[in-house]
Amino acid sequence: MKKRIALVTGGFTGESVISLKSAAMVETQIDREKYNVYKILIYPGDWYHQTADGQKVPVDLNDFSIAIQGSKITFDGVFNILHGSPGEDGKLAGYFDMIGLPYTTCDALTSAITMNKGYTKAIVQDIPELFVARSVQLFKKSELDPTQLLKELRLPLFVKPNNGGSSIGMSKVKDPNELQEALDKAFAEDTQVLVEEFVSGREFSIGVYHSQGQTTVLPATEIVSSKEFFDFEAKYAPGITEEITPGRMSDEELQRVNRIISQVYQKLNCKGAVRIDYFLEYETGKFYFIEINTVPGQTETSLISQQVRAIGKTLKEFYSELIEEMFQK
Repeated sequence: MKKRIALVTGGFTGESVISLKSAAMVETQIDREKYNVYKILIYPGDWYHQTADGQKVPVDLNDFSIAIQGSKITFDGVFNILHGSPGEDGKLAGYFDMIGLPYTTCDALTSAITMNKGYTKAIVQDIPELFVARSVQLFKKSELDPTQLLKELRLPLFVKPNNGGSSIGMSKVKDPNELQEALDKAFAEDTQVLVEEFVSGREFSIGVYHSQGQTTVLPATEIVSSKEFFDFEAKYAPGITEEITPGRMSDEELQRVNRIISQVYQKLNCKGAVRIDYFLEYETGKFYFIEINTVPGQTETSLISQQVRAIGKTLKEFYSELIEEMFQK
């Protein structure tokens, strides 16, 4: 008998647009011989499934069920592709835990912690061979003194919302006069902001997932952007960024990166597929951790999709592995 899978998308943030694109891709690639798929859209105060004829069917939040033509439909599990809040920050995971419904992504605690860039770096920074850029975490209610920041950190600086994604609200500051504007921009997106020193290096993004008793590190993608940094436009507008999969690394770098990535995945207690961004510093080759995405994009051109194909696996096979893994105790 086919398992019933809720494909969860939408969201409460600007990333909902990307979430819908990811869901559209996943929906076409999930193995329909194994699974019946129902797309569930989640917006503030409005959780629903839309039928083929356009009917909007509300979700019963008591057990995350829907009723179609008088018949109640419950789900065996959730394929979570909701970027940002509430799908990536632990809120949905906590709800699904309470009602006993398995899901494809990290648990509530890991999701909540990894959504906060500063807290994540504090956890991973003692992993051997992993480095983090010097940074200061700011809170909206605290007194902000750009002058003091410039005494503690060296320009150029990255200023970014601590809990955001898709590089929304991020700025690169090269001149002291630009710092206040960058802080205002980041605080417009979040109540916490991370200000960190710029690392000059080659940028990579790498997927990793656990299935069938083993953790698989996918081939890294090297990011070569014509822009100052890999911002929202560089990520989603065509022609601005070159993405090379597999990325160009020596055998030593490849082995070291795979060691580090496996330890990050384990130390943060990750589940399902995540994507980790990092730099290899130009002068030293040191691995600098940037951030982790626990609900990475799954569009046709997304980095995870490229990396899965690079190991000779179809997305249909990959998604089946993620779905089956969530049922393992």
